[in-house]
This record gives sequence, C-alpha cells and structure tokens, in this order.
Amino acid sequence: MTILLPDLPYAYDALEPYIDEETMHLHHDKHHNTYVTNVNAALAKHPEIGEDLEKLLSDVTAIPEDIRQAVINNGGGHLNHALFWELMTPEKTEPSAALLADIEASFGSFDDFKAAFTAAATTRFGSGWAWLVVNKEGKLEVISTANQDNPISEGKTPILGLDVWEHAYYVKYRNVRPDYIKAFFSVINWNKVDELYAAAKA
Repeated sequence: MTILLPDLPYAYDALEPYIDEETMHLHHDKHHNTYVTNVNAALAKHPEIGEDLEKLLSDVTAIPEDIRQAVINNGGGHLNHALFWELMTPEKTEPSAALLADIEASFGSFDDFKAAFTAAATTRFGSGWAWLVVNKEGKLEVISTANQDNPISEGKTPILGLDVWEHAYYVKYRNVRPDYIKAFFSVINWNKVDELYAAAKA
C-alpha cells in the first residue's frame, strides 16, 4: 500500500477568482504530487515503520534518522496539502455556533481571530503555514510553522491551515502575500473546519 495523491474535491477552476486555475494545477499536480513521490521513496527504505503519517509525525523521534527529515518534509507536505484542499470550497459556509462562540471566547471576536490568523500568515518568514489549532489543553490557538512542519508534531490538532509558500499564490498574487491571505477567507470551508473542531474536542 502506497500513499496516493488525492483528487481535488472540486474542479481546478472552482475557487476562481480567489485561487486561480493555473495555480491549482501546479500546486496539486506538481508540488503535492512531488511530496507523495518523495515520502513513498523514504518510507520504502523502512517498511517496518508503516505508512501512518499522522502517527509517525506525532513522534518524529521514532522515525529512523536516515529518513526522518524526508518524512517530516514530504510526509508533512502530503498531510498539509491533503487537508488544505478540503479546507476550501466554492460554496458559501459559516462557522457553527459552537465554533464561533469558542473563537470569540479565545480571541475576543471573530475579527480579532481573523487579524491573528492574518498576522501569523503574513509574518511567517520564508515558506510555511498559518494554522488554527486545538492545543493539548483543548483550547484554540493560532500558530505558524516553517516549511511543511505539521502542528501534530507539537501535539496540536490543526483545524484550519493556510499554505504561504510562494508556489501557493505567486502566479496570481506575485509577491503580495496579504492579498492572497485576504482571498483565502472567501473560500474557507467552515463545514470541514467544524468537523475537525468537533473531532478534536470530543
């Protein structure tokens, strides 16, 4: 059993005008596919550890040292992107009452959360991600991670994530990352975020 590239849950042009079709082809078919190819190659060297990436990345010290960074980079890249596609939708969605209440309690207001998330995405130097997570205490928290690092390696459960690698936005937005971050809020799949939130809080 090898790790497979998942299909997008919508057409490549479904997120226009916010996320353009050309970027979706490059991002999914090229970048995500490369992570899948590379993590399969790494895991093939140590079949005894299995292919459960969430389990492996939740305790990276247990990954054999000769493939550890390859699994962190490429396994994380696969998990991050597989989730990212599902966190976007062309449909109009809204946070559930329970999630919205928790966001307001945690950050002060939805606008304050949006500002915190935007800041995390904007100020991530170089490549990485911005996240809304449920931490070990069951609380909501906004964080950012470098490269393809996944919050599960810190014991945190990601429920919303934004890719701020340049390949995620450069075709359409060039070097203006803040415009891409603003556009992302128009395509968030809050139904998926709610599903992840409920599972993390259960």
